[in-house]
Amino acid sequence: MRRFNPQWFSEYSNWLEYSESKDAVFCLNCYLFADDNIHQGGGDARKNCEDLVRQEQSIQSALVRQDSQFKHEYRLHLTASIDVVRLLLNQGLAFRGHDESKSSLSRGNFLEILSWYSERCDNIKDFVLKHAPQNDLMTSPMIQKEIVTACKIETIKAIIEELNGDYFALLVDEYFDVSRKEQMAVVLRYVDRMGFVMERLIDIIHVQDTCASSLKEAIVNLLTQHSLSLFYVRGQCYNGASNMQGRINGLKMLIRQESRSANFVHCFAHQLQLSLVAVSKKCVEVGELVLLVSSILNMLGASFKRMDEYRESQKKRVQESLDMGELETGRGLHQEFGLTRACDTRWGSHYKSFSNFILMFGSIVDVLDDIVVDSHCPDEMTKAMGFLRACQTFDVAFILHLMRDILAITDELNKCLQKKEQDIANAMLLVQVAKKRLQKLREEEWGSLIDKVSKFCIKYQILIPNLDEPYFTSLRSRRKLAGCTVSHHYYVEVFCKVIDWQIQELSYRFDEVTTDLLHGIACLNPIDSFSSFDLRKIMRMAEHYPNDFDEFSMGALENQLASYIIDVRDLDERFSDLKGLCDLSKRLVQTKKHSNYPLVFRFVKLALLLLVATASVERTFSAMKFINNDLRSRMNESYFSGCLVPYVEKDVFNRISNDVIIKTFQGMKPRRVQL
Repeated sequence: MRRFNPQWFSEYSNWLEYSESKDAVFCLNCYLFADDNIHQGGGDARKNCEDLVRQEQSIQSALVRQDSQFKHEYRLHLTASIDVVRLLLNQGLAFRGHDESKSSLSRGNFLEILSWYSERCDNIKDFVLKHAPQNDLMTSPMIQKEIVTACKIETIKAIIEELNGDYFALLVDEYFDVSRKEQMAVVLRYVDRMGFVMERLIDIIHVQDTCASSLKEAIVNLLTQHSLSLFYVRGQCYNGASNMQGRINGLKMLIRQESRSANFVHCFAHQLQLSLVAVSKKCVEVGELVLLVSSILNMLGASFKRMDEYRESQKKRVQESLDMGELETGRGLHQEFGLTRACDTRWGSHYKSFSNFILMFGSIVDVLDDIVVDSHCPDEMTKAMGFLRACQTFDVAFILHLMRDILAITDELNKCLQKKEQDIANAMLLVQVAKKRLQKLREEEWGSLIDKVSKFCIKYQILIPNLDEPYFTSLRSRRKLAGCTVSHHYYVEVFCKVIDWQIQELSYRFDEVTTDLLHGIACLNPIDSFSSFDLRKIMRMAEHYPNDFDEFSMGALENQLASYIIDVRDLDERFSDLKGLCDLSKRLVQTKKHSNYPLVFRFVKLALLLLVATASVERTFSAMKFINNDLRSRMNESYFSGCLVPYVEKDVFNRISNDVIIKTFQGMKPRRVQL
């Protein structure tokens, strides 16, 4: 019982404590942490008490700080891993060396790039270098594949958001990859919010059954995953396979049962290539040339030694021409030409094959001559001798130059058809241009062709026949024309006939789209200040889209078209320099007239959705060959699709931030660390 001054509470509040139950004042330090000798306090008791009451040093606070620091380090490491995945996906490189089938112990490219990346980024350098070897989880194949999947998910999501629930067209084709699995590429063509025409790959589907019903089911399942429906399909474009464009049970008819406005257009570029093949089959001379060139290129390409001889001969001839002053020197000139083989379904391959054969004719003859002299195999020697005799004739030289000139015209058309923004109206105009150029070649360029062939024959010492002499053939006498000269044979029986057949094939094969659709699209074309605008033909085309224009909207469309044409043709000068439907779509959005004439803008989009060619699908197949090569043939379907989509759609993938990918990655399954 001691005296107590209440003022001491304010002066010594850090250690004085009052107990109501005992009505006494204690030293808190000694009360809590005094040892057995209770009458002796000290510095230890005071220090222990201060540690207890200091909140920032509590266990909970320490755990919170540690958790925050760990999350920060985790985010740094995950961001670095995503950056490395971005680099590998953009380049189409393997994640583990050159072989994706290796075990997780061989992390190859991924870990090497991660280390290189960390050395150049100060904010993660210490963390990655310290933890990467021990923290195997963040660099494991499982995490890499999950990041790849997250990148694919966000890429497709960005494409679907760009589509914005609008109408689209389908481009579908099948392809056998290096592991002999049949893959189906699905590409969407649509008009985005800015009026630009887009063609985007949304996925690759592994198909086991190629019947039309199975293909349709696979497409429906894919579209359903992204909240899309066949009801919004307004165009289809496939190749010539029967399961695709069959008139009864083909894929196009099955989809049209779901959407009557899903009009079908055969791939224009495939039609063009088929027309060339048809010509080669109908004309005996052209067919013989295709077989001869193919056989010679196969013989030369069958041996590395022959290819080396071909390159050496090519190099020697270029050097001789430079020494004689026949060629000019300069950067990019006189590059090595490969031996391109022609393929019936490979666009433009015949033109490139014939052009290279003409340019490298001397080197090809040199290699064939070496085979005849040095070969120890009688069969090869005999074949090479036959090829030498066949190709060193005026007949082959003439057909080579003729086909090169013809295919040069259609090759320009081929390149134009493969542009993503190409619309069907311009495509039909380009077909007409090609036909007129062929007609001009027939009527005006016979003399220049003979001059080129004669110079070629003189250069390579090929005998030139007298064009005025009678022409003799090995065919039966009843097939010969009385008094037929060499000039008459090559001009009438070959030159004119091949060009006429070519024009006929182009006219026949490019007339499959219904006349109403073509006329309606042509009337929408803004070229020459909308000179081809015809309201009646446009309204007739609208009847082919019953899902979009009913009886009420047909009247509203006609009324909007009448106001629209006066506005854009007579009043608004901003529409005077347009070159096609793509430009018209962009300009309507830029000038906000797409909201003034919504039905007209919808009609323009429907016209743009009618596809021209499956070039985007073919580009996807090229990417598939690059990614799923012989050394990566064991990639599973999900991983392969995850690598392919971001690689093909780089521009979309590169716009996606790391934070978005991290959020998707975190949400794929429960994680140890929740950011």
